[in-house]
Amino acid sequence: MSKRLFFAASLALPLSACATAAPPVEVTRFHIDNPARSGSLAVEEMPGNPDVSLEFRTYASAVSQAFQQVGFTPDDGKQSDYVALVSFSRSFRPSGIDRSSDKPVSVGVGGALGSGGGRRGGSFGGLGVGVGINLSGKPKDIVTTQLHVQVRRRSDSTAIWEGRASTEAKQGSPAAQPATAAQKLANALIGGYPGESGRTINVK
Repeated sequence: MSKRLFFAASLALPLSACATAAPPVEVTRFHIDNPARSGSLAVEEMPGNPDVSLEFRTYASAVSQAFQQVGFTPDDGKQSDYVALVSFSRSFRPSGIDRSSDKPVSVGVGGALGSGGGRRGGSFGGLGVGVGINLSGKPKDIVTTQLHVQVRRRSDSTAIWEGRASTEAKQGSPAAQPATAAQKLANALIGGYPGESGRTINVK
């Protein structure tokens, strides 16, 4: 490999790594002093969840698995020690200038003709063509996914822990897929339970 090719390859590596870097998760948690760290826990849909659908099962499963990792026992019944109320939502915003309405192809033609003298005479001509093609199209939207979880004691409905997590990803990317986003948000929010109350952190 020549020095020039080696240099180009070495530049491509960090650039590609940056391009595929996973976006961080913003996490905020609140809890009472010394909240429970074990016990049976059921996951239920939070009243007023703005995105009621079958997709809730994906988020409920991710939340249940994350709580198992920190010491709780899953329970699908109504006799659990605690209940985790779950809500999630997604919103979309433009990520750049929409150039999809631009003319896709533009052609410019420039020509010059001239004649040269001589015994037999002569002519010469020049023609230049420039073509510009717009391949940018409409930029993908940025998807913001948010997860809200509140843990309550089943016996008296007292809230002992609550947290919110949000992340952004480009629409259509792997990080924007519901299953991936749910797992990532749940792990970031519940990992390290109970966490520092009242502090907002970024989790990579």
